[in-house]
Amino acid sequence: MSGVFMGMPSLPVFGDGNLHIDEPFPAAAHRELGNTQMRANLRHATHTIRDKRLKVVGELPDWEELRDAGAATKNQVMANLPALLEEFEKNFTARGGIIHWARDADEANRIVSDLIKEQETTEVVKVKSMATQEIGLNEYLEEQGISAFETDLAELIVQLGHDKPSHILVPAIHKNRTEVRDIFLAEMPNVDPNLTDEPRLLAMAAREHLRRKFLSAKVAVSGANFALADSGTLAVVESEGNGRMCLTLPETLITVMGIEKLLPAKEDLEVFMQLLPRSSTGERMNPYTSLWTGVTEGDGPQNVHLVMLDNGRTAALADKYGRTALNCIRCSACMNVCPVYERTGGHAYGSTYPGPIGAILSPLLTGIKSEENSSLPYASSLCGACYDACPVKINIPEILVHLRGEDVDSRRETKKLPSQMDLMMKGAQWAFSSGKNLGLLEKGLPLGKLAAGREKKIKRLPGIAAGWTQSRDIPAPPAQSFRDWWKKDHQPAAATTEQEK
Repeated sequence: MSGVFMGMPSLPVFGDGNLHIDEPFPAAAHRELGNTQMRANLRHATHTIRDKRLKVVGELPDWEELRDAGAATKNQVMANLPALLEEFEKNFTARGGIIHWARDADEANRIVSDLIKEQETTEVVKVKSMATQEIGLNEYLEEQGISAFETDLAELIVQLGHDKPSHILVPAIHKNRTEVRDIFLAEMPNVDPNLTDEPRLLAMAAREHLRRKFLSAKVAVSGANFALADSGTLAVVESEGNGRMCLTLPETLITVMGIEKLLPAKEDLEVFMQLLPRSSTGERMNPYTSLWTGVTEGDGPQNVHLVMLDNGRTAALADKYGRTALNCIRCSACMNVCPVYERTGGHAYGSTYPGPIGAILSPLLTGIKSEENSSLPYASSLCGACYDACPVKINIPEILVHLRGEDVDSRRETKKLPSQMDLMMKGAQWAFSSGKNLGLLEKGLPLGKLAAGREKKIKRLPGIAAGWTQSRDIPAPPAQSFRDWWKKDHQPAAATTEQEK
């Protein structure tokens, strides 16, 4: 086990992430805002989930204490991650499981592909997994001649529609049931041509399609919501039972999990099994919770593997401001309350992790300096709704501000001349450094009134300020500043003189 950083004990893996992002957020968001059907679907779905969550959270008098407990547990994990990883590895392998350490997406994909090929099969069934989406596993396996079939209903819809997920919890949240029916009719083999958009019939069609895959698959690939260090146990929570089928029927089970998913002990599940379902689906408890510990003879998969994925996580852990982003339990509560996500949808973020958590997680995993990542921390109004909703109290607005600072600093390193923003900030620094300087600036108010014209509105500003006036007008400045008014009508002459000094 190798790898050392920032004076911490040895970590099993150490690598930069290579999470793929398609294009900068502003360009993608501008395009997605024109999709009115998507926006209507998204608004309906997020508001429904949000209302359900508020109801079930309100039932618990100790909800804030549960959030505190969840945050404290995850902070403990991050502070002791090397030791917990070693403890988990020891217990998992002692019970017949095999662990593979992957520094990045390329290494993880090769490991999974080689394990599948060893079983002499070209088909696998998959449980919904953010980690495998992050590394692009499906696409990699396709290049290797291996077909990966998603068994989560929403993931199946996205896969059959040749689309990309738009939400962490509900990947097909941007589709309505009529669009789903059309996808099934066009892409699902042997589907009833008279299929309607009734949800029950759509679910039955998907069930019939998937059942054949479950019964024939030799290999399943899963993610993991939690891993218990004290026993080497993995846990997956899901709502449809597809995970249970994948985790029990095939002979070989391959799990891909980020190294941050650990919990110290089984007792910690008590907290997270209350936080996660309420925050994600607005349910009091999860319909299907599957836990497995290594191999049990004659029961379930006999060939059990776990790929422990870094892919930039140690780099995020080294960021003292941003490391709490690794506490995320992938509940999507932040997305369901975000005014920016609600209007742009997940595709605008261009990566596996959309919404507020994606705006901080992607830059932390793969670096703020890339053009695609550098725009993500600005995809927020900093309203704080995401922080209020987060079940483990990740201060997303604070990390967004930190990453914005990182972006500004990185740009200064590459630019020889100051930008318009640099000059504006220098000007503001001078203006607000003393009352005298601000008074001199206020003498220019008549020029503002002149620019406003007869309509008393400034409709166009030059340079980067043009972005403001593209969508709003600026009222004409007043005849006198507040300072001048106060000095004239309320402030004694002696005090005025002292203030100007």
